[in-house]
Amino acid sequence: MRLAELSERSGVSAATIKYYLREGLLPPGRQINTTTAEYDEEHLRRLRLVRAMIQVGRVPVAKVREVLGHVDDDSLGRSVRLGAAMWALPQVPEPDEDDEYVQVAQQEITTLLDRLGWENAKQLTSISPAYRSLVVAVAAFRRLGYGFGAELLAPYAELMHRTAVLDLDNMETQSSEAERIEWAVLGAILNEPVLQALHRLAQEEETTRRYGFE
Repeated sequence: MRLAELSERSGVSAATIKYYLREGLLPPGRQINTTTAEYDEEHLRRLRLVRAMIQVGRVPVAKVREVLGHVDDDSLGRSVRLGAAMWALPQVPEPDEDDEYVQVAQQEITTLLDRLGWENAKQLTSISPAYRSLVVAVAAFRRLGYGFGAELLAPYAELMHRTAVLDLDNMETQSSEAERIEWAVLGAILNEPVLQALHRLAQEEETTRRYGFE
């Protein structure tokens, strides 16, 4: 397809597509002559991924380029490739290691991981943004006087593990390795808001079931 058709099918303006091409977010099309290139379904799929990352996920262009670099690096194994792509997405700041609430949170999360038997997750704590995010959140609860420790976290973690199994099961239905990694990255951007919305709907349902509409 030519640029005009790619623009029409994707809903992205030709000018924006040209910008993405210049920034290396889309691979070049097959050159037909000095002024015309041809694009295919791979370009359309990648364009939709880029658009979702920038528009929905609010990921800066430089970060999108970094994530896509990991997505396209077929020299990496799946776990490393997937982790590198996910970790390149915007993350929370580093927790303050000298903060007593952070230290207590780290101890509680270590207890949690031991309780769950998540040995692989324990090995990744020094580099995992998800671990840092959890530390920051649990420390904030502690700072406000609420003990959100391992015992309370464990049932939530078990539910999230079931969700992770579903995520990877769905990812593995994709036909190519690049599509599987893209699916996972897109899931990090779009699936988390879906899960958050479902969580809130479930809370509304359970609240009104218990207490009515008063």
